[in-house]
Amino acid sequence: MSLPRRDFLAGSAAWAAGKPPSFAAAIKAHMAALPPGPVLLHSYLVRQGKGANAFDLTQANAAYVYDNALAGLLLLAAGARSDALRIGQALAIAQAHDRFFHDGRLRNAYQAGAMATPAKLPGFWNSKTQQWDEDPYQLGTDSGPVAWAMLLWAALGLKEPAKRAGDFLNAQLRAPSGYYGGFYGFDAHQSKLLWQSTEQNTDLSAAFHAVGRKADAQHAAAFVRGMFNAKSGLFATGMGPGGQVNRTLCADAGIWPYLAGLGDAKSAFKAILALQHGAGIGFSAASQGIWLEGTSFAMLALKRMSNDLAAGFWTTVRRNIAPSGYVYATVAAEMSTGLRVGPALKPGQPELAFNYYRRPSLSATSWAGLAAMGVNPLG
Repeated sequence: MSLPRRDFLAGSAAWAAGKPPSFAAAIKAHMAALPPGPVLLHSYLVRQGKGANAFDLTQANAAYVYDNALAGLLLLAAGARSDALRIGQALAIAQAHDRFFHDGRLRNAYQAGAMATPAKLPGFWNSKTQQWDEDPYQLGTDSGPVAWAMLLWAALGLKEPAKRAGDFLNAQLRAPSGYYGGFYGFDAHQSKLLWQSTEQNTDLSAAFHAVGRKADAQHAAAFVRGMFNAKSGLFATGMGPGGQVNRTLCADAGIWPYLAGLGDAKSAFKAILALQHGAGIGFSAASQGIWLEGTSFAMLALKRMSNDLAAGFWTTVRRNIAPSGYVYATVAAEMSTGLRVGPALKPGQPELAFNYYRRPSLSATSWAGLAAMGVNPLG
C-alpha cells in the first residue's frame, strides 16, 4: 500500500500557527502503558463513576478493529513501524484464534490490551441481572472493518491474514454487485446482514486493491459507483436488504469515494457543504453537531482540493483535544447519527440508536493525525 505524504502545514499561516499536536505520539503513549507484544488499543477513553452512562459501560474494554487498524496506519506513516506491527499482529492472532469461528473473519471488536488465545471479546457486568453481558454488534462482523485490517496487513507485508480475510469475504459476503454488510449477533446464532454499504464497499475496493486482488476490488468499486446519483451529485449511503436505495447522506459514504479514487472532488465537496455545521461536519444529514472523526477526514479531502475551508476544520480539531492527547469524538455532549444498530434480536424489541458521545476517540485521533500528515489511507 502506498502512503503518500504531503506537508499540509507549510505555506499556510493558519495551519502553521503554534506547534502542531503529535497524534501518533499520543497513541504511542497509550500503547506504552500496555503489556509488551501484540496489543489492541481502547477505542474510547470512557468515564468512570459520576457522569458515566450506558455507553461508558459497554465501551469500557472495547477495541474496535476499524479504530485499531486506522491507528496502525497512522503509526506506520509516522515511522513507528514496530508499534504498528504490534496492532497488525494482534489482529492476525485474533483472526487465527477465535473462540468459535475459523473461517478468516474478524469480530468488530475485541478486548483492549494484550492479545490472548483464544482472542477475548468485549463485554460488561450487568448489575441488574448479575451476569456478564456481551454486545451483539461487537461480537459480529462488518465487512468494512475487515477491509481496514487488510489495509494494515498489506502495509505491513502480512500477506497470509490478508489472504484469509479476502477469502472469507468472497465465500461469505460477496453479493451479485459488491459485498453484503456482514454478520450480527452471538456466535452460533448470528444473522447475515443483507444490506450493502457504500462506505464498506469503498473500504473493500481499497483493501482488495492493496493486496493485489484486482477483480475483487473492481467488484466492490462497481457497487460504489452504482450508488452515485447524477441528479443530486451525491453518493447514497447504500442499499437495504430488499434492494431499496438509502439516499440518506452520510459523511463516509459521501467523502471516502473521492479519497479512494471512486468519486470526484465536486461530489465530495458538495457532501461536505451539505453536512457542514460551522467549522466541521456531522456524521449524517440527521446529525445536529460536529463529528470530529468526519471533520478530520473531510479536512484531508479539502486539503487535497486545496480548499481554504480546511484551515477552519483544523482549528476545530485542535480545540477538541483531550488531556490524554486524543481527539474527542464530538464537540457536543452527544450526537445522533440517524442510524440504528440491529437487527433487533427479539420480536417487538426496537433497534438501538447509534449515537456518539464526547469521549476521547482512537478513530478521531487517527484520522486527525493522518490528515495533518497528508496521508490518505484509502488511495
